[in-house]
Amino acid sequence: MSYWDHRKPMQRARAVDVEAIARESVGLLDAGGLRALTVRAVAARLGVAPASLYSRLNSADDLFDLALDQALTDDEYVQRGMGEMGIQDLMLAFHRHLLRHPWACQVIGFHAPRGPSYLRLSERMCSLLADVNVPDPLSTSYALSNFVIGSATTTPVSDDERSRPVDASIAPLYGKLHAEHVDSAHQIVATGLAALLHHGFTMQPDS
Repeated sequence: MSYWDHRKPMQRARAVDVEAIARESVGLLDAGGLRALTVRAVAARLGVAPASLYSRLNSADDLFDLALDQALTDDEYVQRGMGEMGIQDLMLAFHRHLLRHPWACQVIGFHAPRGPSYLRLSERMCSLLADVNVPDPLSTSYALSNFVIGSATTTPVSDDERSRPVDASIAPLYGKLHAEHVDSAHQIVATGLAALLHHGFTMQPDS
């Protein structure tokens, strides 16, 4: 269950602020990854007892939901892009966001994002696609976001992949192309997005 399905109202004036919990959770994740985020660690950063956090949380899993949405909320480039960018540039901005917060891809893998910032991003994606008459805006938005999330997940190993030789006796064309390839990971994402968008614009749903 997501934090957004059961969020607790503030019941006393001195209750810990949810946004403060979320921001400290982002800081811990950025510094140490998933294992660094615990109720005890967040409480220590806030200077309160761990039990105080449970006035706003049901479990430690809520910290991941809060952090995921807060990181996107605080990304000024993505937030500005939702009002100014076309779909491809918005997805590239989201890709950069995920590279700045590598843990976010892992959290998305086990917590479907349902916070307000992720919902606004999803709404904007669907709206941009509908505006240019993509036949199935929702499926296309899923394809784009899944591609971006997967690409951000594998970016840390892109240098290793590039440096590993290919046995040309098994894969001659792939080996030749691999040896000549110079695009950065981000350029590869841009190319993939362009191909997906072309597919989304031109493919009609099955009748």
